[in-house]
Amino acid sequence: MKLHKLLNITLAAAIALSGCRKLDVDVESRYTTGNFPTNNASYAAAIGAVYAQLANSKSGDATYFMNGTGFSYGVDYWMLQELSTDEAIIPARDGNYDDGGKYRFLHLHTWSGNLPFVISSWQWGFGGINIANNAMNLAKGLPEGAQRNTAVAELKAMRSLFYFFMMDSFGNIPILDAYPVPTLPETKPRKEVFAFIESSLKSALPDLPSKVDGSTYGRATKWMAYALLEKMYLNAEYYTGTPRYTDAVAMADSILTNAPYTLESDYTAIFKPDNGPQIKETIFAIPYDANLIPGMHFTRFGLHSFLKEKFDLPAAFGPSVALSTVADFYAFFNLPNDVRNNTWLAGGQYNKDGSKNIVRTSTKTLDASSQGPDQPIDWWVTITPEMKLKPGGEGKLDVGNDLLGQLKGARSIKFYPDKNINTSTRFQNNDMPVFRLADVLLMKAEAILRGAAPTAVKGELQTPDVLVSKIRTRAGAALAAGINLDEMLVERAREFAWEGWRRNDLIRFGKFEGKWGFKPKDNDVFRRIFPIPEIELALNPKLTRNPGY
Repeated sequence: MKLHKLLNITLAAAIALSGCRKLDVDVESRYTTGNFPTNNASYAAAIGAVYAQLANSKSGDATYFMNGTGFSYGVDYWMLQELSTDEAIIPARDGNYDDGGKYRFLHLHTWSGNLPFVISSWQWGFGGINIANNAMNLAKGLPEGAQRNTAVAELKAMRSLFYFFMMDSFGNIPILDAYPVPTLPETKPRKEVFAFIESSLKSALPDLPSKVDGSTYGRATKWMAYALLEKMYLNAEYYTGTPRYTDAVAMADSILTNAPYTLESDYTAIFKPDNGPQIKETIFAIPYDANLIPGMHFTRFGLHSFLKEKFDLPAAFGPSVALSTVADFYAFFNLPNDVRNNTWLAGGQYNKDGSKNIVRTSTKTLDASSQGPDQPIDWWVTITPEMKLKPGGEGKLDVGNDLLGQLKGARSIKFYPDKNINTSTRFQNNDMPVFRLADVLLMKAEAILRGAAPTAVKGELQTPDVLVSKIRTRAGAALAAGINLDEMLVERAREFAWEGWRRNDLIRFGKFEGKWGFKPKDNDVFRRIFPIPEIELALNPKLTRNPGY
């Protein structure tokens, strides 16, 4: 049992504050200003809904997710961020997984304000903001003192995180700093939203905990706030038009000088099913539990049933083979001896004992286009990074559903397949890192490449080469020498693949309109932000439609 299991139980049993359908939605709670908890244990339960919302919008209800109506950071928000890039793709396979085009539209950059992931992300984000505002009102009813100050600071930091996700995804959005919302809120410029988040985080910093252990794992700390500010300042030129690279370096140094984090010697351990507070690199993570905190689904979406035995997965578990990456992205994993190369499956597959994974099948089951009679054959299970559409499959990006089609596209095992996966819901136990020390280092390196001055930390002058070499050394790859911005983007691809940052990175580097997979190069820069959902525009006439939509 993980050290943070008690936190998971707290989240699963948290007060039932609902997500929002519209911005002025009521939040139901059994707590009022008169009975809000005044001790640490009950306080933790009361604010648990904020963290439950971050992981998923209805904690602990597996049926909710099985019916396809739930929202998960590790699924829905992740897909909005990653399927719109070169990092991940769900093609159709003989019509399977087209699902009305919601994956295809993301890959081709042809989405609209009716895309399910756009709608669910908006409602999830503002649901989290409303939950935090409501809990903040209640926390302010606590007696004056350190406990109240810490409660308000923690909620401000979590509201800021939700606001960052919304600002990054949707650009100009409403600012909600009270609950209940007195009037329908109007759209505010992204620059104003940026300033609101920055001010909230700075006001929270003095009262946020600095302790790093199991009691603060998955919760807002000073270091999480510094990491979020560093991310904001690195992107500030895009968000606001004003570069803040020196400020990004300062936020990095606040962590590197004072916090107890270290790079994990084993890169793969960061993402395994038993990851948790023992990982000394993780600054902020979303705890998932296959039974208590549903929402982590990578093995379900990407693996093939022929690989279950290799990873000791239960016989009753049924993977869906849908999620893979495109060959353009997989090609970045080319550094000799780099352990990050091993987070992908491609080529001929082997069993646990090193023998070839040979399956008995037939010629037409393997290749539906094969000519002649259907005959039994023994086939070496092979994953091909390249994707080729089946004849007539252009309209739906259909690669076919024979065995060759099912195994097109390299598969990620970065969030390592969990032998204790829940076979009913297909959720797994791997926690999802949001901020970790490696990102602090690479963001600092990039900020220096973009114009900030190198700084010394604990007697070490940290140039971009020095910082990137720390990451390379841990990975077992050659040291960096003369790294530039183009190479930095590739290094970030290697280090943070499938962690939810690729869209953010591509936009900052001006590469979001590039060509990859089946997506042609385009000039639609308006798609760097998503549209305000049509349903929200209909509910609130004070919202302004994003340009281009």
